[in-house]
Amino acid sequence: MKNKHAFITGIAGFAGGHLVKELLDAGYTVSGSVFKDDSPEQIKLLKKTCNIYKLDILNKSRVSKLIAKVKPNYIFHLAAFSSVGQSFAYERLTYDINFNGTLNLLEASVGLQKLRKFVFISSSECYGKFSPKTKTLTEDEPLNPISPYGISKVAAEHLCKLYHSRFELPVVIARAFNHAGPGQNENFVIPSFCKQIAMIEAGRQKPVMYVGNLSAKRDLSDVRDIVRGYRLMAEKGKAGVVYQLCSGKSITIQSVLNKLVKLTKKKINVKIDKKFFRKNDIPLIRGDFSKAKKEIGYNPNYKIDKTLLNSLNYYREKM
Repeated sequence: MKNKHAFITGIAGFAGGHLVKELLDAGYTVSGSVFKDDSPEQIKLLKKTCNIYKLDILNKSRVSKLIAKVKPNYIFHLAAFSSVGQSFAYERLTYDINFNGTLNLLEASVGLQKLRKFVFISSSECYGKFSPKTKTLTEDEPLNPISPYGISKVAAEHLCKLYHSRFELPVVIARAFNHAGPGQNENFVIPSFCKQIAMIEAGRQKPVMYVGNLSAKRDLSDVRDIVRGYRLMAEKGKAGVVYQLCSGKSITIQSVLNKLVKLTKKKINVKIDKKFFRKNDIPLIRGDFSKAKKEIGYNPNYKIDKTLLNSLNYYREKM
């Protein structure tokens, strides 16, 4: 469709695949970039509906040439080092990808005459520690990141704001809270639970699940709601503005685990493993999406029970 060409970095990632469907259903033409480590099966699937380009976002020259060639109307910058836990072990790589990679994309986008919106995907990890611990977070909360991942996202947000004020680049920032759904890899808590249950059902793991901190409370959304939020931000968001995308509720990881265990007929023994505990873990995270609701019409549709069932069924099919 004319003037509705979207380019997605990290298109073969978890959220990328869901964003492709969201955009295609809304009448966009879609292209995107993949990295050498991305799933060949996912890339093959994407090539049926999208133009796919291999790209290392740290290669400034290649980024510049590709963006100039593609000339998108919308850019969704999803490519990132996205694991909070692993960011401690790969600190310099996290900063490199999440800051310098974003800088390369922003620089390449400045000269695009038909660019309507650059959607930068940030994270609730930017907030880090806050007080009181039970508060509901809004976009005005001071940023106090406590992980290399969170620090990298805060720095990249400032970079985006600079490019908006300095070059009038139409950047909007999506501060997304935790989200899950079919296709997410097991480095995250919900798919880790789902994969273990599916393996137990398939007889590939003893009926014992190893878990981390179950007392933490998180604001959990469905990835399909979150990517709809990305599209709405591209279409209706105000340049230079941050929007929180979240559920507005918090749920304990224990409750998530209980719901998942009820979805299987297998008797499972749950064991706490301290190696899954995160240093400086935040006890409660809950966001407020009223700004996104008012300005772009964002409202979550998916209930947590459906998200969990879809996630578990994804791993059951993989088994």
